[in-house]
Amino acid sequence: MTIRYPNGNQFYEQPASTNEHNDAIDFSNRGMTLEDEINKSNTYYLNNGIAVIHKKPTPIQIVSVDYPKRSAARINEAYFRRSSTTDYNGVYKGRYIDFDAKETKNRTSFPLKNFHKHQVEHMRQCLKQQGICFAVIKFVNDQSVFVLKATTLIDYWDNQNSGGRKSIPRKVIEETGFLVPYRINPLLPYLWAVDSIID
Repeated sequence: MTIRYPNGNQFYEQPASTNEHNDAIDFSNRGMTLEDEINKSNTYYLNNGIAVIHKKPTPIQIVSVDYPKRSAARINEAYFRRSSTTDYNGVYKGRYIDFDAKETKNRTSFPLKNFHKHQVEHMRQCLKQQGICFAVIKFVNDQSVFVLKATTLIDYWDNQNSGGRKSIPRKVIEETGFLVPYRINPLLPYLWAVDSIID
């Protein structure tokens, strides 16, 4: 099936990890994408009654379908219907959680161009409704993962339009964010950082 972005470019889905029951951290996890790591952690949180957090589906418009027979319909071409907001949302300790996950190969800063305006505006709107919003940022070069409050991200986003930096220095992320160490279960225990945001 071919899925295309609104600009016509083809979408290529990253292969998902198939090892759902890894009880120990090993170096094979180092090749996982941040999304895989969060998905595995969310499965752990759900299975243990800790939180209900899911990746948001991206709405698509189906353009072409083959019907060789009704039970074997095949989508040949589809387009993203509209831009998505953030990657994940759910409920934790009775609070609405909304966040985006981003990776960067940059060693010293996180480029703001990795976010889209509609994503930042969505976070701003969720904060106005007392939601818990943040970004999970992974520096790929050393596998460091941070939870950064949406308020910090929004401040840097707004300041870039008035001559400010077009990136968030890693030092700022280290000082204002929360380093999330890898564990056995969950693999990426980012909710401990959410506890600090709630407090």
